[in-house]
Amino acid sequence: MANKAFGVINSAANYIRVEGLHDYRPIGAFSFLGRFRVIDFPISNMSNSGLNRIHVYLNSRPRSIVEHIGSGRHYNVNSKRGNIQLLFTQKNGASSIYNTDINAYLENLEQIERMPQDYVIIAPSYMVYKQDFQALLDEHVASGTDITLLYHKVDQAKDYYRACNVVKLNKQKGVQSLERNMGTAKEKDISMDTYVMSKEIFIDLIKKAKKESSGYSMADMIALSVDELDIRGYQHKGYFAAITSLDDYYRANLELLDYQTAMDFFKAEWPFYTKTTDACPTKYYHNSNVVNSMVCNACEIEGTVENSIIGRNVHIGKGAVVKNSIVLSYADIGDDAYIENAVIDKWAEIKNIKKVVSESGTPAYIKRRDKI
Repeated sequence: MANKAFGVINSAANYIRVEGLHDYRPIGAFSFLGRFRVIDFPISNMSNSGLNRIHVYLNSRPRSIVEHIGSGRHYNVNSKRGNIQLLFTQKNGASSIYNTDINAYLENLEQIERMPQDYVIIAPSYMVYKQDFQALLDEHVASGTDITLLYHKVDQAKDYYRACNVVKLNKQKGVQSLERNMGTAKEKDISMDTYVMSKEIFIDLIKKAKKESSGYSMADMIALSVDELDIRGYQHKGYFAAITSLDDYYRANLELLDYQTAMDFFKAEWPFYTKTTDACPTKYYHNSNVVNSMVCNACEIEGTVENSIIGRNVHIGKGAVVKNSIVLSYADIGDDAYIENAVIDKWAEIKNIKKVVSESGTPAYIKRRDKI
């Protein structure tokens, strides 16, 4: 069964906007826990599930993802029979209504039609989760369903997952509707934008969307097909994060500082692959103090770090305090600076303003290459 499906990673969604970080790269290229990129998780899930042919669909600002994926060898995809193919779309205005996953598939339809596998597994590039797609494919084939949709039960739908779709299921797990989360209730079944279907149904939905509307996404097409097709939900269990806002990004990273959460998510038998960077170990100076944090290679820590994630090559000066924050690679936190509840983008320098604190639930954000 393993070779019967090819993978599609949708990095072409146009309706999600993450303040600040999104100005420089697509969500799939966001740094996660200092050493990963968000797109590493769906690619690793596919690789670990035995999918050897993976399409990654890209539109606006693709450079950082292209650089990160490269030849794809670090994802342990079968080098003889498999490959990771980067497929581009020309209609790549960042906020254009035409900038949908369907349009990305339409522009590359010939590639899809040429795939020899019978099934396709589609996953988004803005979610972090672990899933054995082989088990999902087996369940899909055994049930005789047209489309299997992965969903996750959440109890914070009022505050988070606001750009996600909510799945309404009947008692047999049949999908009755798929609608945007309006934040009206805490407990919801959130669609994980992850689907299994035959290649034939996938192509039919793409062609149908072309006739119906140039602005439709694959999620729209599935929502419109609930009465015609047999669409069933499959519940995902375990850690799940949807990066649809700066709040989501901040929360998802800091949640994994909890030791038990991280141990449940990261397992030796299900590795998450990423492009590795050789660098010297981090240098901790005499008066430094680091508590419950993840610190990457090549940093210089002279101050205090608490409940934070520190990317590669970050300098934290003497007397500086970084609390409940995410500091991306190459940032420089000056002496005696105080950072709390913040996201500091790459190459930012905090020199003259000594205090960056967010009092609200939303973290403060310092722009890439900014000097303050």
